[in-house]
Formats: sequence, C-alpha cells, structure tokens
Amino acid sequence: MLIKRKQFIQIGSLATASLMVPKFLKAFEGPGLVLPGNKVVVILQLSGGNDGLNTVIPVRNDLYYKARPKLGIAKDKAMLVNDEVGLHPALKGFKELHDDGSLAILNSVGYPNPDRSHFRSMDIWHTASQSNEYWTNGWVGRYLDAQCKGCDKPTQAIEIDDVLSLALKGETIKGIAVKDPRRLYGTANEKFFRDVMKNHKDEAGEQPVDYLYKTMAETLSSADYIFRQSRMHPTNAEYPKTELGNSLKTIASLIFSEINTKVYYVSLGSFDTHINQEAQQNRLFTEMNDAVKSFVKDLRDQHRFEDVMLFTFSEFGRRVAQNASAGTDHGTANNMFLVSGGLKQKGVLNAMPDLGDLNEGDLKYHVDFKNVYATVLNKWLKADDKSILSGQYQYLNFI
Repeated sequence: MLIKRKQFIQIGSLATASLMVPKFLKAFEGPGLVLPGNKVVVILQLSGGNDGLNTVIPVRNDLYYKARPKLGIAKDKAMLVNDEVGLHPALKGFKELHDDGSLAILNSVGYPNPDRSHFRSMDIWHTASQSNEYWTNGWVGRYLDAQCKGCDKPTQAIEIDDVLSLALKGETIKGIAVKDPRRLYGTANEKFFRDVMKNHKDEAGEQPVDYLYKTMAETLSSADYIFRQSRMHPTNAEYPKTELGNSLKTIASLIFSEINTKVYYVSLGSFDTHINQEAQQNRLFTEMNDAVKSFVKDLRDQHRFEDVMLFTFSEFGRRVAQNASAGTDHGTANNMFLVSGGLKQKGVLNAMPDLGDLNEGDLKYHVDFKNVYATVLNKWLKADDKSILSGQYQYLNFI
C-alpha cells in the first residue's frame, strides 16, 4: 500500500501524540492485577514556582508582614491551623483535611545550591539529581525500570497531560501521557487509522514506515485498554468542571478500575506570580482546593483513601520580600502538602521558615526533597529507593 504524504502526517501525529504509550500495556489486556489495598501515589505539580509563604502563612511573624506590607495575608483572613500558622484563605478544604488528620505540611523543602531557573530547577526535581548533575531520566521513570527488570507485567505510571514530563521517563520504561482516555480512544478508532492498520497487515516485507505502523498499532491497543479500564468503574461523584477537577476525576476512575498503575501525575499552574500575585494565586488555589476536596471525598466513599498518597511540589518558592509589582520573584525553599488517609504524622511536621536567617533574601532549605522521594518509594511503594535515587537519603516519618 502506498502512503500519501498527508496520510503519513496524520499517522505520525497520532503516533507522536501517544509515543509515550508503550507496548508493555499489551501485557495487561486481560484480568486486572490491582486490588484494594495496593498503594497509589498522586503527584500534583504546582508549575511556575508557588509562593509558599502565602500558602502556609506565619501569621504571628512580624518579619513576614514587614517584608510584605501589601501582599501579606492577615491573620483574620487566613485559615488557622494553630496559633502560629494559617493556610491561604482559598484553601478551606485543606484546612478541613488538616482538622480531620488527613493533611501533613512539610516546610523548608529544597536542595543544596538551588537554581532559580524554572527549567533547570524543575529538571532537578524531576530527575532527583544534585544541582550540578544533568540526568536524562526521571525518578518515577527509574522506579518503573526497577519494578520490571525482565518481567512481563510492569508497574505503570500515567500523566494526565498531552506531553510526558521528564519525571516519568525511565531508561527502558516510560510512563503514559494521556489527557483524556475517551479522546485518545476516539482518535485511535477513527476509520482512517483502522483502515491503514488493516491494509498494512496484508502487506509482505518490511516497509520504510514499519516503525510508525508498529507505534500506531501499540497506540490503538493501549487506547482501547485504558479507555475500557476507565469505564469499568467510572466514578459518578461530582467534581468541579475545571481542568484539575476533570483530571482528578479521570485519576479516580482509573484508581477504581483494575489498571496496574501505582503513580499518577498531574500539573496545575502557572504560579509564576511576578505581578498581581493575589488574584492569580487565589484563582489557582480555588481550583486546587475544590478539585482535591472532591477527589478525597470520592476516595473515601469508595474506601480507597487509606491507599492513596497525594503530594504537592513546586520547582521553587518565591523571595521573602514582595516586589514593586504586587508580586514576588523566584526564590528557593518551599513547602509541600501531603494528603492521605494513611498518614502516620499529621499537621505541621516541622518548624516554619526562619525569616530572620535568610540567604541573600531567600529562605534556607532544611529538608532535601529527595528525602520525601525516598520515603514515598521505600515506605509507600516498597521500592529500592537507594538504587532509584542513586544514594541513601533520610526517611521521614509521615508514613
């Protein structure tokens, strides 16, 4: 069969769009492997550098209000979790999670010799490298590699997006990037693509575009599988009609299905609030609060909240002092939220940042983010964290 240039581009578009849907999914086109009780991680990336000081607020610290005379959030507006600490006023649902013991807050998280570039700092978080190292695979991807050395039933990781993040790219196994299982299924099942595959099977010999056909065949198979599995136990819960709400609803449906996925990845942003920070952060936090609140309720209703660990991160925090544009500039250390029904430690886990001890106007980190990764890998996913992270890091006690 001769293939015209326009058709080649069409095939290439589908293959490229789902190039991160690997052939190993074929191994799962049978009975499901995951039962309630298996642990799942949901990673929520706050892209752009979220301002941690206006997220977890030191409401009795005069240095905070001195550095932010207009941007500082007043104590009577914050959602107080104790006498010293409040949450951003849009995070009412997170306050409720704190009060019922389902939220932990880790302060001053970062890494040595921090980089203030969005791209470089995000790479460091994605790869779990040192700041002077340049790695080409991600920490979740290496977890996938470690779980399937020579096996035919690898653990999966799914990112709810059209493009796969570096974090999910391993040396031999990659995660799956899919924005919407229904949309991928619909595209993959267009008559043109099915006809192309049918005609190609009738041909003999190698063709110049055999690799492309092979990739597309795997995509068709994987699209069918993911969509079919997501429909086995679709959640009927109400979620906000936002991008994050839709993404977490998709994740919930997949968690409730029999798909063998241990890690889900989703992003929200941009938190790059150099100007007019108050409105931007309030809008994004409202979306995050409402989506996570619905997600947690759904997990509880289906008796899976004990098995799911959601954590947030951002590539860096912001500078302590506000700038002249009602915003904040790139900083260093930040806080992380940990949300689960299986927490062993709850509430504010460590001291708030010391605003009297700064590094050229920036917060000093006290917890290496790789300690969080090591803890999740070792204690939650029962994986070889030392091999995956290429070193020994401290285990924390939140799980």
